[in-house]
Amino acid sequence: MTRAPSAAQRRVIDGADPVTGRVRGTEAQLAALVRRGLVFRHPRPPHEHFLTPAGHRIREAAHETPAAEPVGQPAAGTGVFAARVGSPDEAAGAGPERAREVHSAWQGLLELRRMTNADGAVDRPCDWERAHLVRAAALALEAAGHRPAGGQADGYRVRATPQPEAVAVYAPDAQALAACAATLERAGWQPGEYTEPRTGTRYLLASPRRV
Repeated sequence: MTRAPSAAQRRVIDGADPVTGRVRGTEAQLAALVRRGLVFRHPRPPHEHFLTPAGHRIREAAHETPAAEPVGQPAAGTGVFAARVGSPDEAAGAGPERAREVHSAWQGLLELRRMTNADGAVDRPCDWERAHLVRAAALALEAAGHRPAGGQADGYRVRATPQPEAVAVYAPDAQALAACAATLERAGWQPGEYTEPRTGTRYLLASPRRV
């Protein structure tokens, strides 16, 4: 069985940026985490260190609560940023502080694209986004100024789907749905509009673009 990270290593992991996974620590701590496959050192200057998928899993497990929480929501009291996906029990309201958090998270995600896409492209989603589809799509929408539904019916909702690398996006009307599609396309996603056969509801099926 793999030995659990030490208390000092856990502090480094838990202190990682919630969007980019960038970590800070002493050279010894970072080197030890690299050897364990929990952190990688980016090959391009300034050679920052980031969590690997295994490191992200350890960090996210620490914030899980026994009761299921909406996708994209942080565990209560953790202070971890989470894009709003339009869940009924998400926190309502949007003020200057939330706007700053969303802007910072989006800029961090663009930096993660630059650092982890092989060609340094920022107009195309990165591996983190493909591993966190709902949160990534919701962040793109919220950062562009779209309002999440929350407990209301007049905002967007992002939901997981059975299809690989695809999320469903719902909006209150055709105009709002088209605006969401345009935003996702600019953010490097491939959206297509579909109709639910049973209900007739129009929605977007969006996947992160690879090229």
